[in-house]
Amino acid sequence: MANIFKFGPNRKMVRIMVWLSWPIIKYGKKLSAIPVLKWLINPFFMRPYNEVTSIPIGVSIPANKSVPLPLRTLERLVSEVEEKFIISECICRRHEKSVNPPADLGCMVLGPAIRRMHPSHGWSATTAEAVAHVRRAAKLGLIANIAHVWIDMTAFWVRFKPLMFICFCDDVNCLYRTHMKSRGPALDGAYKKLPGITVEVDKAKCDGCEICVEKCFVSAIEMKSGKAIITDDCKACGRCHEVCPVDAVKMTFPGEEEFIRQIKDRISAVSELPFISETPIPKTKKPKGR
Repeated sequence: MANIFKFGPNRKMVRIMVWLSWPIIKYGKKLSAIPVLKWLINPFFMRPYNEVTSIPIGVSIPANKSVPLPLRTLERLVSEVEEKFIISECICRRHEKSVNPPADLGCMVLGPAIRRMHPSHGWSATTAEAVAHVRRAAKLGLIANIAHVWIDMTAFWVRFKPLMFICFCDDVNCLYRTHMKSRGPALDGAYKKLPGITVEVDKAKCDGCEICVEKCFVSAIEMKSGKAIITDDCKACGRCHEVCPVDAVKMTFPGEEEFIRQIKDRISAVSELPFISETPIPKTKKPKGR
């Protein structure tokens, strides 16, 4: 058995901690906008100890002949970090007993802090394995969230600064995307939109079905005169673009180099994650024995 003081808590211990803390986090988010209570709750969600940014890897904006821009950008990001660890199960989906999406696609952890990740959680990944993991998440319709959150440090007993999580979240089970419609200011500020992404509705195409309104996890879409309107609360996760049946929601991105620079700047503002010089994205093969 690996030494817990060398590696931090094993999978069983983390599952117990998640089971104990889940209702606290859930109701903390739900109550974070209530007067008086919000002043007690909001410090737990404040920056720089909580920051989450979405990368809409399911949005099909081509970067080249085969790979959409948001997906390719995330692939480049994981290729430019030397130390990567793939967690073999999603803690949220496992806790909620999710079958679809499956629980066997977990977060990815980047940076030197992974050296203390207990081996029972997963494995140190090659770049090819990391890219394959990202592509599988995109095919499953998951949203990639780059997260630097204090609860990850406390759950796995790893250093906070040289650490970054990439969580692949669904809309029903995952803590980053649930209980966010009525949120306090600190929780709202912790979820940061990349400045280079714009999301707009083509009013000529919008038929007023309100599917995007229902699916928006932060209630950032309103109906005016029978047409959907994207408000300033949008986090640019791309879900509305994916679910619109008439292709009325348009997303625009900066060029690839500017996009990757913005993501790195966002990461560097809250962590000390080291990047290596850019390397080509390798061709992926399905990892054996995983």
